[in-house]
Amino acid sequence: MVSTMNLVLFSALLLFSLQTVVSVTPLPFQHPLDPLTKEEITLVQTIVQRKYPTFNNTLSFHYIGLDDPHKDTILKWESTKPTITTLPRKAFAIAIVNTQTHEILIDLQTKTILSDNIHNGNGFPTLSVDEQGVAIELPLKYGPFKESVNKRGLNLSEVVCSTFTLGWFGETQSSRTVRVECFMKESTPNIYVRPISGLTIVVDLDLLKIVEYHDGGIIPVPAADNTEYRLSQQKPPFGPKHYGLATHQPEGPGFQISGHSVSWANWKFHIGFDPRAGLVISLASIYDLEKHKSRRVLYKGYISELFVPYQDPTDDFFYKTFFDAGEFGFGLSTVSLVPNRDCPSNAQFLDVYVHAADGTPVLISNAICVFEQYGSILWRHTENGIPNESFAEARTEVNLVVRTIVTVANYDNIIDWEFKTSGSIKPAIALSGILEIKGVDIKHKNEIKSDQHGTLVSENSIGVYHDHFYIYYLDLDIDGVYNSFEKTSLKTVRVTDGSSKRKSYWTTETETAESENDAKITIGSTPGELSVVNPNKKTSVGNDVGYRLIPAIPVHPLLTDDDHTQIRGAFTNFNVWVTPYNRTEKWAGGLYVDHGHGDDTLAVWTKKNRNIKNKDIVLWHVVGIHHVPAQEDFPIMPLLSTAFELRPTNFFERNPVLKTPSPRDVQWPGRRS
Repeated sequence: MVSTMNLVLFSALLLFSLQTVVSVTPLPFQHPLDPLTKEEITLVQTIVQRKYPTFNNTLSFHYIGLDDPHKDTILKWESTKPTITTLPRKAFAIAIVNTQTHEILIDLQTKTILSDNIHNGNGFPTLSVDEQGVAIELPLKYGPFKESVNKRGLNLSEVVCSTFTLGWFGETQSSRTVRVECFMKESTPNIYVRPISGLTIVVDLDLLKIVEYHDGGIIPVPAADNTEYRLSQQKPPFGPKHYGLATHQPEGPGFQISGHSVSWANWKFHIGFDPRAGLVISLASIYDLEKHKSRRVLYKGYISELFVPYQDPTDDFFYKTFFDAGEFGFGLSTVSLVPNRDCPSNAQFLDVYVHAADGTPVLISNAICVFEQYGSILWRHTENGIPNESFAEARTEVNLVVRTIVTVANYDNIIDWEFKTSGSIKPAIALSGILEIKGVDIKHKNEIKSDQHGTLVSENSIGVYHDHFYIYYLDLDIDGVYNSFEKTSLKTVRVTDGSSKRKSYWTTETETAESENDAKITIGSTPGELSVVNPNKKTSVGNDVGYRLIPAIPVHPLLTDDDHTQIRGAFTNFNVWVTPYNRTEKWAGGLYVDHGHGDDTLAVWTKKNRNIKNKDIVLWHVVGIHHVPAQEDFPIMPLLSTAFELRPTNFFERNPVLKTPSPRDVQWPGRRS
């Protein structure tokens, strides 16, 4: 039996693990890649407003982020291991001033504008949260919309609306417009499954007024029955019971966070944050026990874009071809993590600041969490081949996870970067949230007479087919800046000379990519391996040190190349791209994605076919999901996941975790061994 004293101690530990939220205290000095602080965002606001006073200018901020120092400057700075910031800090802002888009570079030390250029090309900046907030209120005060609501017998006070970007379909001139769609919140907060279909509402964001309205006819609003997802509103019977788990680390966490710099086991890296990219991992290096030094693996990694084209060509849906990072901002759409739900009780949290449309800093508390994950097997072997001797040797795996969640309207994107002591980095995506529903006058599959472009997931509710294409920017610096990209094919060889009883076997054939065209890879067309190697560094037996890409399950676009939507999303044409490093080539879909024409994308840059052999190179990897909705995705979707791995390949002389012991077993009070 468990003694009363032990039970009290256990209960106290459990309560501590469930209630304590550990947030990281900012340092008095800055790493040069730290995200902008509250004070720095305010300084940008002040400097720009000084040049463009708001009493006689219309001014809105659509991006305020760190302007990274040049890479060689960062690497030189890091090698000196300073304790205070010695590099000048700059900020880059995109602002709309009197309907013109300005690109403004600001020196935060001298508090001066270094450059102010007007964008005259195609496309518009990321939408601001503020202007979307104004746009979604406009229909509720618009006479024709109120008439449409009354005609459908709906209660206007139960209507809420949301904004949707319009894409590009060959127009030579575009205004900064969005579609607004409206939903019913009556009896359920699950608004996205209750659309008011048949209405076309277009809002001009510069004018902040409705510029187009059309009522195409009444389509039933799906019922609210069985759409509630809040636990507090559920009624029995409930799902299977889970028993509690208390996490206790008596020696404390195995990682340290100093400002935004993380040290854990054999890894060191920096956590950054950007209004558009969201979470950014930089300067990841791993300590080599045999070489007695840290070795660089990744200079910078983040999700450059998320392309979500819906596959319904009808008037209500054809325009739904979203670029969530470029149009809405992964950073601006980052949400506060829920302790003990989104992250385990042993997590530590980082806060970040983004900006409002007027330039005011906006705090996102608990935006990022860091935690150790236990329980898997690191390596093992049971030996039974030695006479009169048998033994098992096993090691417990402990990984470090950096997590953030981005919620863009109906979808939640859980973004993980997992670090392993074996040297691997495993970025992962998990999707949850709510399907994009099209309202129809259909209650049973037998009533479907034509392609509805989705699955009937509930009465009057079509879950529309769509894709999720994430493209990762991965500036790998494998043991140094100058790297090459290798493609290793697996080739079948037939035995024809009678030298073996085998008829065939396979071997490898490796090719080093010379140019960008050589590195455009469609995964799955032929078996093989893809690696980034350092041809200037070799192991003791002569292999180039490297890291291998173990890709996600390959997903390829199914739209035609001449489709305007695919022209904008042409960075999905291949699963892997490699480019020479260029600090201006950050956004695979272009800097200005909203209404963009696809003329400033990764697919366009690589037409130069630049040399990538033994250069500072960037690997781009497309991770995707073709989503055919199912009834189990309704009314809210269980996690749907995909991941890839960057795995050392001849980087170490041997298994780097051969001598890594398992974590010490912690005995809980009253537990029997």
